[in-house]
Amino acid sequence: MIKRFLEIGQIVGTHGVRGEVRVDPWCDSPSFIKGFKRLYLDANGTNEVEVRACRPHGNVALLSLSGVDTEQAAAMRGKVLYMRRSDARLPKGHFFISELIGCDVFDADDPSLRYGTLSDVSKTGANDVWHVTNDAGQEFLVPAIPPVVIDTDVEQNVVRIRPLKGIFDDAD
Repeated sequence: MIKRFLEIGQIVGTHGVRGEVRVDPWCDSPSFIKGFKRLYLDANGTNEVEVRACRPHGNVALLSLSGVDTEQAAAMRGKVLYMRRSDARLPKGHFFISELIGCDVFDADDPSLRYGTLSDVSKTGANDVWHVTNDAGQEFLVPAIPPVVIDTDVEQNVVRIRPLKGIFDDAD
């Protein structure tokens, strides 16, 4: 399901004495956050903060936010930052994990066959692995590779797959 605002990371501390915050990115890399001029402190987009500067620093992003001094930055520790979905530039056919989670997973060749719900995504390096949980609570691991993932329609909350042989053999 496409959401208007998505979590992009969490403020985990301060950096230096000029009010910068350290952000643990909940996206592919700290540099992804550099593309945003505005972020939000709530999932509804009502509490906006302007990003004056952003730079990757190891596995975190360092952000300078307008009007935030060192004391205010320290008070923001633990806050989750959100981005406006429409501000993101994703290539066609790419989606955010939070948009995929909750999608119903169907067989691409037999639309009446529902495997379950996409419940989690694991990053393995070579390819992502989708966790599909059926109605009985069983979890199955599905490689998110082109021969398997045939169609992804997050607007309709549906994914169609052609699973590798044996993946769903133990399904109830």
